[in-house]
Amino acid sequence: MTHDESGTSRGGELSTTVELTLNGVRRAVDAPSNATLLDVLRDDLGCRGVRASCERGVCGACTVLIDDVPVASCSTFAFAADGASVDTVEGLVEPCGRPSPAQQGFTECGGFQCGYCTSGMLMLTTGLLRRDPHPDRDTIREWISSNTCRCTGYEMILESVERAAELAGERDSGGLR
Repeated sequence: MTHDESGTSRGGELSTTVELTLNGVRRAVDAPSNATLLDVLRDDLGCRGVRASCERGVCGACTVLIDDVPVASCSTFAFAADGASVDTVEGLVEPCGRPSPAQQGFTECGGFQCGYCTSGMLMLTTGLLRRDPHPDRDTIREWISSNTCRCTGYEMILESVERAAELAGERDSGGLR
Protein backbone atom coordinates (compact mmCIF):
# COMPACT_ATOMS: atom_id res chain seq x y z
CA MET A 1 0.00 0.00 0.00
CA THR A 2 1.40 3.40 -0.93
CA HIS A 3 1.08 6.30 1.49
CA ASP A 4 1.73 9.99 1.22
CA GLU A 5 3.47 11.99 3.96
CA SER A 6 0.20 12.60 5.84
CA GLY A 7 -0.33 8.90 6.60
CA THR A 8 -3.14 8.62 4.08
CA SER A 9 -3.21 5.80 1.58
CA ARG A 10 -3.87 6.51 -2.08
CA GLY A 11 -7.47 5.40 -1.57
CA GLY A 12 -7.96 8.28 0.87
CA GLU A 13 -8.28 6.15 4.00
CA LEU A 14 -6.19 6.92 7.05
CA SER A 15 -3.40 4.46 7.71
CA THR A 16 -1.05 3.62 10.51
CA THR A 17 2.17 1.69 10.88
CA VAL A 18 1.81 -1.28 13.17
CA GLU A 19 5.03 -2.64 14.66
CA LEU A 20 4.80 -6.02 16.34
CA THR A 21 6.77 -9.14 17.08
CA LEU A 22 5.13 -11.86 15.00
CA ASN A 23 6.07 -15.40 16.00
CA GLY A 24 9.33 -14.09 17.44
CA VAL A 25 10.27 -11.85 14.49
CA ARG A 26 9.97 -8.06 14.63
CA ARG A 27 7.71 -6.82 11.81
CA ALA A 28 6.20 -3.52 10.67
CA VAL A 29 3.26 -3.09 8.34
CA ASP A 30 1.28 -0.12 7.07
CA ALA A 31 -2.43 -0.77 7.40
CA PRO A 32 -5.64 1.19 7.13
CA SER A 33 -6.63 2.53 10.53
CA ASN A 34 -9.78 0.42 10.48
CA ALA A 35 -8.03 -2.85 9.47
CA THR A 36 -8.58 -5.87 11.67
CA LEU A 37 -5.66 -7.85 12.97
CA LEU A 38 -7.05 -10.86 11.05
CA ASP A 39 -6.81 -9.01 7.73
CA VAL A 40 -3.29 -7.74 8.40
CA LEU A 41 -2.05 -11.16 9.55
CA ARG A 42 -3.54 -13.00 6.56
CA ASP A 43 -3.22 -10.47 3.75
CA ASP A 44 -0.12 -8.47 4.65
CA LEU A 45 1.94 -10.86 6.76
CA GLY A 46 1.06 -14.19 5.13
CA CYS A 47 -0.33 -15.96 8.19
CA ARG A 48 -2.92 -18.01 6.33
CA GLY A 49 -3.41 -20.42 9.27
CA VAL A 50 -5.36 -17.69 11.04
CA ARG A 51 -8.86 -18.57 9.87
CA ALA A 52 -11.57 -16.16 8.77
CA SER A 53 -14.95 -17.60 9.66
CA CYS A 54 -17.66 -15.68 11.51
CA GLU A 55 -15.74 -12.36 11.44
CA ARG A 56 -17.68 -11.28 14.56
CA GLY A 57 -15.49 -12.67 17.34
CA VAL A 58 -17.83 -15.55 18.08
CA CYS A 59 -16.40 -18.80 16.65
CA GLY A 60 -12.72 -18.67 17.72
CA ALA A 61 -11.23 -19.87 14.43
CA CYS A 62 -9.18 -16.67 14.18
CA THR A 63 -7.70 -16.92 17.68
CA VAL A 64 -4.15 -15.63 18.11
CA LEU A 65 -2.17 -14.75 21.22
CA ILE A 66 -1.32 -11.14 21.93
CA ASP A 67 1.22 -11.05 24.73
CA ASP A 68 0.09 -14.61 25.59
CA VAL A 69 -3.60 -13.61 25.86
CA PRO A 70 -6.00 -15.26 23.37
CA VAL A 71 -7.92 -12.78 21.23
CA ALA A 72 -10.30 -13.02 18.30
CA SER A 73 -8.21 -11.37 15.60
CA CYS A 74 -11.32 -10.71 13.49
CA SER A 75 -12.69 -8.28 16.06
CA THR A 76 -9.39 -6.70 17.12
CA PHE A 77 -8.08 -3.66 15.29
CA ALA A 78 -4.56 -4.14 13.96
CA PHE A 79 -3.35 -1.01 15.77
CA ALA A 80 -4.20 -2.71 19.09
CA ALA A 81 -1.25 -5.06 18.47
CA ASP A 82 1.23 -2.22 17.99
CA GLY A 83 4.26 -2.93 20.16
CA ALA A 84 2.94 -6.35 21.19
CA SER A 85 4.05 -9.91 20.70
CA VAL A 86 1.62 -11.80 18.44
CA ASP A 87 1.72 -15.57 18.12
CA THR A 88 -0.11 -17.47 15.39
CA VAL A 89 -0.32 -21.15 14.54
CA GLU A 90 2.50 -20.66 12.02
CA GLY A 91 4.88 -19.99 14.90
CA LEU A 92 4.13 -23.11 16.95
CA VAL A 93 6.70 -25.47 15.42
CA GLU A 94 9.80 -25.49 17.58
CA PRO A 95 13.06 -24.11 16.14
CA CYS A 96 14.39 -27.66 15.71
CA GLY A 97 11.37 -28.47 13.51
CA ARG A 98 9.58 -30.57 16.11
CA PRO A 99 5.85 -29.95 16.54
CA SER A 100 4.85 -28.06 19.68
CA PRO A 101 3.23 -30.03 22.51
CA ALA A 102 -0.16 -28.69 21.40
CA GLN A 103 0.36 -29.82 17.82
CA GLN A 104 1.64 -33.22 18.88
CA GLY A 105 -1.19 -33.70 21.39
CA PHE A 106 -3.83 -32.91 18.79
CA THR A 107 -2.18 -35.24 16.29
CA GLU A 108 -1.87 -38.13 18.74
CA CYS A 109 -5.42 -37.80 20.10
CA GLY A 110 -7.23 -36.84 16.91
CA GLY A 111 -8.43 -33.50 18.26
CA PHE A 112 -9.56 -32.41 14.83
CA GLN A 113 -11.78 -33.62 12.04
CA CYS A 114 -12.39 -31.02 9.38
CA GLY A 115 -9.54 -28.94 10.81
CA TYR A 116 -11.18 -25.56 10.46
CA CYS A 117 -11.22 -24.76 14.18
CA THR A 118 -7.89 -26.45 14.83
CA SER A 119 -5.59 -23.45 14.51
CA GLY A 120 -7.71 -21.55 17.04
CA MET A 121 -7.81 -24.58 19.34
CA LEU A 122 -4.02 -24.92 19.11
CA MET A 123 -3.58 -21.26 20.05
CA LEU A 124 -6.01 -21.58 22.98
CA THR A 125 -4.14 -24.68 24.15
CA THR A 126 -0.80 -22.90 23.87
CA GLY A 127 -2.10 -19.89 25.79
CA LEU A 128 -3.58 -22.11 28.49
CA LEU A 129 -0.41 -24.15 28.96
CA ARG A 130 1.69 -20.99 29.20
CA ARG A 131 -0.59 -19.80 31.99
CA ASP A 132 -1.35 -23.15 33.66
CA PRO A 133 0.98 -26.05 32.78
CA HIS A 134 -1.20 -28.56 34.64
CA PRO A 135 -4.84 -27.64 33.94
CA ASP A 136 -7.68 -29.86 35.12
CA ARG A 137 -10.46 -30.89 32.77
CA ASP A 138 -12.85 -28.16 33.96
CA THR A 139 -10.22 -25.49 33.30
CA ILE A 140 -9.54 -26.92 29.85
CA ARG A 141 -13.27 -27.01 29.07
CA GLU A 142 -13.69 -23.39 30.16
CA TRP A 143 -10.58 -22.27 28.27
CA ILE A 144 -11.55 -23.82 24.91
CA SER A 145 -15.21 -22.82 25.18
CA SER A 146 -14.55 -19.70 23.11
CA ASN A 147 -13.82 -21.81 20.01
CA THR A 148 -16.69 -23.54 18.22
CA CYS A 149 -16.08 -27.02 16.81
CA ARG A 150 -18.88 -28.51 14.75
CA CYS A 151 -17.25 -31.92 14.14
CA THR A 152 -15.57 -33.56 17.13
CA GLY A 153 -18.00 -33.31 20.02
CA TYR A 154 -15.07 -31.88 22.05
CA GLU A 155 -14.05 -35.10 23.83
CA MET A 156 -11.05 -35.63 21.55
CA ILE A 157 -10.14 -31.97 21.91
CA LEU A 158 -10.19 -32.25 25.71
CA GLU A 159 -8.00 -35.37 25.48
CA SER A 160 -5.67 -33.54 23.08
CA VAL A 161 -5.19 -30.64 25.48
CA GLU A 162 -4.54 -33.06 28.37
CA ARG A 163 -1.96 -34.87 26.23
CA ALA A 164 -0.36 -31.56 25.23
CA ALA A 165 0.04 -30.71 28.94
CA GLU A 166 1.70 -34.11 29.53
CA LEU A 167 4.05 -33.58 26.59
CA ALA A 168 4.94 -30.06 27.69
CA GLY A 169 5.73 -31.37 31.18
CA GLU A 170 7.89 -34.13 29.75
CA ARG A 171 9.79 -31.67 27.56
CA ASP A 172 10.32 -29.30 30.48
CA SER A 173 11.74 -32.14 32.60
CA GLY A 174 13.95 -33.39 29.75
CA GLY A 175 11.85 -36.50 29.12
CA LEU A 176 11.42 -35.83 25.38
CA ARG A 177 14.10 -34.90 22.97
